Amino acid sequence: MRSSLPPAADVAGAVETAPPSVSSCRPATLSAELRISVSRLHRQLRSQRGEADLSDGQYAVLSVLDKFGPMSPGALADHERMRPPSMTRTVNALDELGLVRKSEHPTDGRQVLVSVTEAGVAELRETRRRRDAWLTRRLGALTAEDRAVLARSSELLRRLAAG
Repeated sequence: MRSSLPPAADVAGAVETAPPSVSSCRPATLSAELRISVSRLHRQLRSQRGEADLSDGQYAVLSVLDKFGPMSPGALADHERMRPPSMTRTVNALDELGLVRKSEHPTDGRQVLVSVTEAGVAELRETRRRRDAWLTRRLGALTAEDRAVLARSSELLRRLAAG
């Protein structure tokens, strides 16, 4: 099945090959183009999942626990800007899959601490491996010059994201 993308955008799966025009470098135009491109890339990366086929929210919770260590469900909800009942459902689903463990809070008997298990770390590692492999294949289809542009762009995107 042929892509509905125009020929210039069909190379390496939607990579624009024409040089940017001066008008596309105006902040308002560029912001729309970047928003769309980054959103599409993000969606493609998110579709690369590990064996457990976790939702984005479940994956995010595992990542937070892996990075910051054990947390209460309330602290997780605050960190992820979720309502506590939603976080409780997420934690329970991850617990049922064996990806997190709930244990007694050391100072507050009314709470629990949630920590990532070895199986959870393995799921994170596999998802990251699949995402990296997908992106590596896509980057391999580009020219060295295009990859150099993306390397510089990556630095600029980090600066934009930092505020």
